Amino acid sequence: MGFKITTLGITLIIVVVGGSLIYGSLRWRNLTRSLVTQLDASSVSPRVLTHSESELEGLSDPVKRYFQTVLREGQPIVTRARLTWEGEFLMRETENGWRPFTATQYYVTRRPGFLWDARIKMAPGLAVHVHDAYIDGVGTLRGEVLGLIQVIRLGGTPEMAEGELLRYLAEAVWFPTALLPGQGVRWTPIDGSSARATLTDGDTTVSLVFHFNASGEITSSFATSRPREVNGEMRPTPWAGSYADYAEQDGMRIPTRGEVVWHLEDRRLPYWRGRVLEAMYEYAQPADSQ
Repeated sequence: MGFKITTLGITLIIVVVGGSLIYGSLRWRNLTRSLVTQLDASSVSPRVLTHSESELEGLSDPVKRYFQTVLREGQPIVTRARLTWEGEFLMRETENGWRPFTATQYYVTRRPGFLWDARIKMAPGLAVHVHDAYIDGVGTLRGEVLGLIQVIRLGGTPEMAEGELLRYLAEAVWFPTALLPGQGVRWTPIDGSSARATLTDGDTTVSLVFHFNASGEITSSFATSRPREVNGEMRPTPWAGSYADYAEQDGMRIPTRGEVVWHLEDRRLPYWRGRVLEAMYEYAQPADSQ
């Protein structure tokens, strides 16, 4: 009898756990679908349909060289992008603190917005589901174990909007028509290998310094201050990204690898490393074809 009760108990545990995993996955999938719908609804048509080199007049040499390197004359303007990623995320500042992740990221370019839908593997069969987003001018961050147990939820503050819009601007190298002046980015010269990009969305304005190599590619970006969550508080912290392994995609040149770093007072803290697995784009269309 004892053996039968134990077997029944194990079976019930398996059923409950399995059901919870299925429920968590479906729940998270529905939440993702809802956020993607909101993101798509925030998108508006760009004023121009294609890139023209005449738009580059007046830009500093490194910025002009960048666009000439990564875009071609007549390149259609990206309105939406979807990238799939794999990489590592630093969950704890320990020797074994890096955890593998996979993610799908959705972008719209006007008004600027994105949704990063990720799974960070903590152990076999155990993952943290993450939504990091900027939609309709609102920045949010949400993490749940198995899509069920909340571990972090932030959003709705000016600091979150600033941090997420900075992330969008840094990641626009993966859909570079979004960095054109006609798409709302203002470029300020610094020197022969760097320039400042500024983007305003609603009440939020952010700036990044981009650095360019001799080939015309953006190799890194830097913000003197980006809000960083520390024990429930948002602390302004220097923040940087790096880009590597450029390749052609749909007539554009984009980096296929990246790393993101916090610059703390006493050390450099990398916390995200990723590789693009696939990049897909939608482009501006004439009004009568939409």
